[in-house]
Amino acid sequence: MAQEQSARFRKIGRLAAETGVTVRTLHHYDHLGLVCPSERTTAGHRLYDTGDVQRLYQVLALRQLGLPLESISAVLEGKLPLGELLERHRGHLDRQLAVIRNLRAQLDTMITQVNAPGGATVTDFTELIQKVVTVDETIRSYFSETQLAELAQRRERAGEEAVAEVEARWPRLLARVQEAIDAGTDPSAPEAREMAREWQELLHRFHGGDDNLRDSLYRMQSDNAEEIRQQYGGPTRAQMDFIARAGEAGTGE
Repeated sequence: MAQEQSARFRKIGRLAAETGVTVRTLHHYDHLGLVCPSERTTAGHRLYDTGDVQRLYQVLALRQLGLPLESISAVLEGKLPLGELLERHRGHLDRQLAVIRNLRAQLDTMITQVNAPGGATVTDFTELIQKVVTVDETIRSYFSETQLAELAQRRERAGEEAVAEVEARWPRLLARVQEAIDAGTDPSAPEAREMAREWQELLHRFHGGDDNLRDSLYRMQSDNAEEIRQQYGGPTRAQMDFIARAGEAGTGE
């Protein structure tokens, strides 16, 4: 009888050794009703049959995806479709990725500042962190987590060299636009239309043709034009107006 029981059932110590799950975790799963032993010995020791072991492996597989125990229980009990749960969890992971990529971008900015000629003092570093946090809060008020994830992915695909190249082109373009404004250049002039084309090209590198991203960017620029001008030197409202009129003139070519 004892041999038959040994062949059919696993004691908790053996199951823990075979699966890599601690005895304490198995006790916890039993307490939650997630993986319960089918039998117990007369002394009260837990005995797990093949079905119990299979259920444990199902739990472990879903846990590997980062799913909470409550959701796993609902899926295994048939109370929640697995597909729906996985879709929901994927959205959660996308949001986490957006946060991580955003933190990575902030870290890159800080490293560049710290490694710049002359370095950065503790005060400089503190001020930089404050600016990054302020910018981050502003951006989050205009872009959804999904949009931020897409922007982070686009930046990652492009590579830091390409991103740096775009960032370096903006100040040069803004300077040329301001020179054209100061010189009284007609927005319909060929050089103005060329600047408008370059402006749109750089914006496209940001939003990739996504209308929602483009609209969010325009709203942020419009609502924070003065702050952006003070921190980054532009674009000013006058520059954006000049480029808008130059772009309109270019559509008639």
